This record gives sequence, structure tokens and C-alpha cells, in this order.
Amino acid sequence: MASEKSKLEVLEEEYRKINKLPRLAKAVENVDKIIELLSAAREQVASDPESHTTITITKLQNPVKTAFEAVNDGLKGAAAAHKKMGKALDKSFPLKPLPTDHDAMADHVSLINRAIAMHLLREGQFSVASTFINEVQVTLKREESADLDEPMDEGDDGDEGMDADEAVSTTSSENYDLSSFHSQELQENFAEMYNILQELKARNLMPAITWARNNSVELEARGSNLEFELSRLQFVWLFKGPSVNGLPDDENNGQRGALQYARSNFTRFQARHLNEINRLACSMAFAPNIAASPYKQIFAIDTAFSDVASSFTREFCSLLGLSAESPLYLAATAGALALPQLMKYTQKTLAKGTEWTTSNEMAFETPLPESMLYHSIFVCPVSKEQTTDANPPMMIPCGHVLAKETLQKLCKGTRFKCPYCPSEGMIKDARQIIL
Repeated sequence: MASEKSKLEVLEEEYRKINKLPRLAKAVENVDKIIELLSAAREQVASDPESHTTITITKLQNPVKTAFEAVNDGLKGAAAAHKKMGKALDKSFPLKPLPTDHDAMADHVSLINRAIAMHLLREGQFSVASTFINEVQVTLKREESADLDEPMDEGDDGDEGMDADEAVSTTSSENYDLSSFHSQELQENFAEMYNILQELKARNLMPAITWARNNSVELEARGSNLEFELSRLQFVWLFKGPSVNGLPDDENNGQRGALQYARSNFTRFQARHLNEINRLACSMAFAPNIAASPYKQIFAIDTAFSDVASSFTREFCSLLGLSAESPLYLAATAGALALPQLMKYTQKTLAKGTEWTTSNEMAFETPLPESMLYHSIFVCPVSKEQTTDANPPMMIPCGHVLAKETLQKLCKGTRFKCPYCPSEGMIKDARQIIL
């Protein structure tokens, strides 16, 4: 423990040294200064080439030389500090082979390839994804050809009677054909998603609202409130006025613009969000002093845009049949969190002369953040039956979760009463969840 602590102390000391160094912003300022000097000299020479050329260049030499030296000094200091920090990291944490003989994913190369291809597409790296998919497909074809050309042992009659076409079909199905990822439609979908996310980052809600409106039927079938969340934030954003949102100061902005937007767009949400709409309407009366009103939380938008961006990403991916987070990212992050404990466990078992034989599962529970906890099993608290694909878990408006068949049995017409609280609801408001 002492040695580990000393390593961290060394790294902290190196980090403190780096923070004390001048920032590269000074080097950028010097570069800007050089550009200004050269631009001014060019204009002066252009105005009278015969008279000013020699004098201007002579006067320019020393200031430019001094500025270049300042830039180089700043870059050298930063490079030396980063190099020293890198050496400290290498010394404190040298590369070591993992102390395990098991490779749980050795037989699942095709799944890894699929995860990588999908991750690249999700990140918008379409050209890289295309190159990767092409290379994987070429490799698969080579392996298939080699398998077909390999002579069969006399005693191996497990695949007797299988012809070449069947062999290729079997191999392809096991390797998960990635050609579907070349789909232009799939790439266009992800490109659209990133364009809308960029607009949300720039605090422009209209592209996201338009997308949600165009897909309102599918979103409502999922029980999603995305369109209303976006529209409510648009109301708040307009309400804050041009001094905050930077939009044109006209009748479509400010409190007047927010009221006009609400009248034009909130009618379609009354069936499900009447209470929230009423709160927004009542907040208009407190416009002169929203910060001291009961509605101040509605107008606190410090994290509102990042929240709706996360909701949009989740709903967009769900309509494509994908999870909101990249599976490759989750697996790599969870693996990095689990790796120190895994190495410690393996070292101790080797020291005791025991072995870890559970090659397809972890030998111990790894503590992970709540966002990475998944459980595919849910038992309905009413019927005591485990849910299935045909009988999935459903969340009702009050927040309780029941099996779909249980919910249908509780319904009287289109309404039902929660068996655990006094709340009532309609069957269309129940939302299927994935645990």
C-alpha cells in the first residue's frame, strides 16, 4: 500500500508542476502578434513599394524574431512537462500482461466486429466504419474459402452430407454478416441524429421538435414525452427573451412570443400534460420576478439542454432498435472499472495455488455505477410470474411496474386502478420498460 501511495504522490507532484507552467494561450497570443505585424507590414509595403519595402522589412526583423522565440519557449516548456509526465506514468504503471489464461471473447470475434462497426457508425465515423466492414468481410471470405478447401478427416462424420453452399451458409450465420451496416439509410439516420444534436448544443430546438413531431406516433406508442419536453423548453427559451436566447427581438420572441408559441403548439398536448401546461400559463403572471416565484424551477435551464439532448438520443436510438449508449463504450468502461480488482483477485488466487475456472463469467461481483446496472429478469409482484417478450414489464403513470397480462386483467374498459396505491390511469399511458 505504501508503494502505491508513493506512486500517486509522484504523479500528483508532476501534475502540480504542469499546472504551474504558462498556458499555451500565451503562445497563441504571440502567434497572433506575429500575424498582426506581418499584416501591417504587408499593407504598408503595398501602399508605397518603392519607399517602404526596405525600411519596413528591417524594422520587422527584431519584433518577429522575439515573438517566434517566445512561441518556441512556450512550446518547449509544455512539451518537456508532458514528456516528463508520460515517463512518470510509464514508471509508476509499467505495461504488464494480464495475469489470466482465459479469453472469454476468443470465440466471439464476430460479436466484437459487430460492436466495433456499430460504434463507429454511432459516432458518425462513416468512412472508417466502411473500411472496417470491408476488411472484415474480406477476412471472412478468406476463412470460408480455407474451410471449404480443408480436407475432411475420415473419422469426422459430424457434417456428413453437408455441401459447399450449406457450409458457407453456416459459416456466414455464425459470423454475423456486417454488409447490412453499409446501408445508406442507417448512415443517413445517424447523420441526422448528429446534426440535430449539434443544433441542440447551439441551443436551437426547432430541428429536434420537427423530428419529434414527424415521429410522434411511434414516440407516443412508446409512452415518450420527448416532444412535449422539447416544446416546453422552447416556451421557456422564448420567455427569457433576446437578452438570454440571442434570437431576434420581435413579436416571436420574449413573453409575447412564448405565449404565441404556447397557443399554437400546446393544444395537442392537453390530454396528457394539462397540469404542466397550466403551470406554464400561470407562470406568466410572475414574469417580472420569476426567480422568487413558485415556478422558478421551470425556468432554471442550466442543464435543460443537455437533459433533452440525452432524451433525444435515447428515443432516436430506440426507434432504430438500439440502446442509447454504445455497447462497446459500456463494455470497455465496465471492463476498465473491473480490471484492477480482477488483476488483484487473479494474483491472490495464483499465490494460493488455486485457479479461476469460470471462463465465461466473472468470479466475483464488480461494483459498477448505477447507469451500468442491468437485469433482464422481472417478476410481476401481482401474478408472481416472470415476464417474457410476450408478457413484458409495464410501468404505469404512478411509477409501479406490473406484467402486461396483469395490467390487462386489472383494466375495466380502458382504465385501471393501481393495486399498490390509490392512483388510476389509462392503458394507453402504460409504458413498456426494458430492465
